[in-house]
Amino acid sequence: MTVTTATATRKGTRPHNADSATVHRLPGTPMVAAALVDGIGNSPAVVEFSRTAAQIAARVGARRGALLGILAAAEMAAAPPGVQVEDGVAVVAVTSEESGTTSIAWTGDSRVYGWTGSQLVQRSTDQTMGTWLRKWGGTAVTLHRDGRPDETVPTETAALVLDDYARAALGRSSIATVPLCQITDRLVILTSDGVHAQAGHALMEILTREHATDPQALANAIVAAALPTPDGYRDDATCIVLSITD
Repeated sequence: MTVTTATATRKGTRPHNADSATVHRLPGTPMVAAALVDGIGNSPAVVEFSRTAAQIAARVGARRGALLGILAAAEMAAAPPGVQVEDGVAVVAVTSEESGTTSIAWTGDSRVYGWTGSQLVQRSTDQTMGTWLRKWGGTAVTLHRDGRPDETVPTETAALVLDDYARAALGRSSIATVPLCQITDRLVILTSDGVHAQAGHALMEILTREHATDPQALANAIVAAALPTPDGYRDDATCIVLSITD
């Protein structure tokens, strides 16, 4: 089998693009690793962090697997108690050209999608407060927000507010908190939240169906589809596509 990869990224409305994407092929082996890191914040230091963390995650991932790729990158965000350092969320996918199987690991709200040939399926689960509320929040939630009176709203309404609050990031990752699984999709798509939060699943599925045989066109189209919010804000948007063919 052959793995063809493509990446695309676009800066949002803030000064810097804090997303980074790296693809690494381990010479002499069938292993191809892709890593996407979405840095938290928007400064030159965060940009440097995300680029270095993505390189580490991809290179270690190709050698030791997706989980250890994430955990190696997590060491970039390690610090003594009380010391603030750069951090980010990440996803790693490692595909074997021998088996066609892809191992995926992630932290935070960067995502992995698989294309079944007819459907786009989200293969990862966001590690956010919104996701947690949908599973455990009951029927109503009281929101405590600065400058606003307390408000009791349906769980789904609160979850939409809290989807932006990550429950996990590289700096809080451990072997117990990073999900790991294997998928067999022949088309695998990694996205930062600036893509899936602003493009939406239905549009991404349409674009995948249209460009399934052209990984670069697909990556470009998915990134371009991420539109600004009503107030004009647009997040950094990054996509990696891995196409596995016989």
